[in-house]
Amino acid sequence: MVLRRLLALLLHSPQLVERLSESRPIRRAAQLTAFALLQAQLRGQDAARRLRGLAAGPAGSLGRRAARFKDIFTQELRRGLRERPGPPPGSQRGPGANS
Repeated sequence: MVLRRLLALLLHSPQLVERLSESRPIRRAAQLTAFALLQAQLRGQDAARRLRGLAAGPAGSLGRRAARFKDIFTQELRRGLRERPGPPPGSQRGPGANS
């Protein structure tokens, strides 16, 4: 309790804070902190840019791939139906149809 009060009293002293801020270890710690914060900010911006690119890119290509799949599937289905021997599947009567 006494130690906490003593530290609070020392840290609220403007002269002591000024002298500490001019000391080499505190200045170096401030430089390292500023460097780390700047690097984290730049990396965050880069990650956000990459995520936006990923979100925008595949959506367009996915739509093109789905359209191409549909076209190829339709072509193959029509080709398979044309090459199939016998009547088309819709023209056969079911087991209960007597007309």
